[in-house]
Amino acid sequence: MIIDQKFKNKKIFISGHNGMVGSAVYRELVNNNFKNLIIADKSKVDLENINQLNSFLKKKKPDYVINCAALVGGILHNVNNKIDFLNKNLNINKNIIESCFKNKVKTLIFLGSSCVYPNNISKEIKEEDLLSSSLEITNEAYALSKIVGLRLCDYYNQTYKTDYRCLMPCNLFGPKDNYDLNKSHVIPALIKKIHQAKIKNKKFIKVWGNGKPKREFLYVEDFAKIILELAFCSKFIFINSSYRSVINVGSNYEFTINNLVSRISKVLNFKVKIKYIKTKLNGTQRKKLHLSRLKKIIGKNFLYQSFDNSIRKTYESFLQK
Repeated sequence: MIIDQKFKNKKIFISGHNGMVGSAVYRELVNNNFKNLIIADKSKVDLENINQLNSFLKKKKPDYVINCAALVGGILHNVNNKIDFLNKNLNINKNIIESCFKNKVKTLIFLGSSCVYPNNISKEIKEEDLLSSSLEITNEAYALSKIVGLRLCDYYNQTYKTDYRCLMPCNLFGPKDNYDLNKSHVIPALIKKIHQAKIKNKKFIKVWGNGKPKREFLYVEDFAKIILELAFCSKFIFINSSYRSVINVGSNYEFTINNLVSRISKVLNFKVKIKYIKTKLNGTQRKKLHLSRLKKIIGKNFLYQSFDNSIRKTYESFLQK
């Protein structure tokens, strides 16, 4: 990836820099020789406190804000904490957007999720499919908070000609993921379960649902590279159609949960059998993103790291925890 030198001295605030996505973005910026990076722990600025955030941005005067901050989790965590997932993320998203406007931040990169799209769309999902039908109930609260944020970005763009870009990634995984089985997404949960089966020499693992739902996966280091491509694209264009501020960010990797278990087992060098708990939730049946907008803006086919190698690197980071 080649980024124009004129961007290298821009002041960039990465919110949520300690998380999986934020830390990957920070590493990628450092690797590309960006010099003026701004980070802050919650002890310095609480993103749910608009006054603290306004004071912080007024003092730091960033040119760019990349908002990676969010309360995230898997199906169980979402289902059991709907109020927190809605309120905390609404507060963070609304405060970031409004504070960027008040403090004249040049460009905001707002990160959403493929869960903002309606449930059970079997075709590849386009940005125009947003709000066309009902959401998947298991992560509705999180999805609603992100929808409000991306619509607010679009309203500011339409009304004040701001430059707020909304990226909707598919399922992310990688270093610094959450391996708490009560909170984790599917890949970190499977890595932990297969690892535990390996060290205890168990013959099977328990997996929710029936193994048939399909998911699209993107390694967080690849996502960080794409974020920088879109943030510092000299010829960035807002697509002239509905939801023009929204850009899907997906990958070449879509698997059934059953196939995913097999691939992770192979990388971890331990074959396991699967005992599906069919009384547990499957989630939506398919979420594959259509990427024509992304390719039009970047202007090329992005070179993704191999899925198996990404799982291997993720597993190595898990072993270091």
